[in-house]
Amino acid sequence: MQQDIISIDLKLPKKWEDLSDKQLRYVFALLAQGFTATEVKAYCLHRWAGLKVLQRYGNVWACKHDGLNFVLAAEQVERATHALDWLDNVPSMPVRIARIGRHRAVPADFEGVPFETFIVCDNLYQGYLATKQDDLLDELAAHLYDTKRIKLTAAERVSVFYWFASLKGFLAKVFKHFFQPIAGASGADGNMIEHGGSQYEMLQNAVHAQIRALTKGDITKEKEVLSLDTWRALTELDAQAREYEELIRKFPTK
Repeated sequence: MQQDIISIDLKLPKKWEDLSDKQLRYVFALLAQGFTATEVKAYCLHRWAGLKVLQRYGNVWACKHDGLNFVLAAEQVERATHALDWLDNVPSMPVRIARIGRHRAVPADFEGVPFETFIVCDNLYQGYLATKQDDLLDELAAHLYDTKRIKLTAAERVSVFYWFASLKGFLAKVFKHFFQPIAGASGADGNMIEHGGSQYEMLQNAVHAQIRALTKGDITKEKEVLSLDTWRALTELDAQAREYEELIRKFPTK
């Protein structure tokens, strides 16, 4: 007897930006618990597609979806999870949980956020990459949610890291002349803190160089520069970096 073929239409998010706060919290909770990428996708598949597992028989699951009962084999589940392969990577666009407790997040892409806040956040992010100290993520979160102090769950710490990591990747694409990888850096985004030398000194020198570039050496303008919108400041820094690249091309050093 030929077995009837059942077609199930599973509606799933197609990218990080499609996720609601509730869905983001679910993903970050799974990541915080140390599940593998495959396990995370499998759990998300069942949760978001509305699949209910009735019983498991070895490598086969009896499931229910929209009132329809059917059986799924392990290889079918694995194939279905490929629709969520985008979860394997840091978001290409900045994503974040809009609110933690009573604290509301600043704009995800940092547009309209003071440049000084971006500098402080970047230093904390780089510091976490080097030390993996959770208190740095807590401090980072306080700036990202515009408060003096904030209490985070393990999942919320993961969300804070993913937010700033996705922000750095996004800004590197928009301001590609300014965000150049540092020679010899091992990290994907050229994090200067990941290779030799005094980490604190390297960060401070980078910050001072950015401020000097924007003030053009006029220290009386430092306060004004730090209060600039992050995007306005990065636009100017990117333009200066592009001009410098063009100058080097015209007059290469021997």
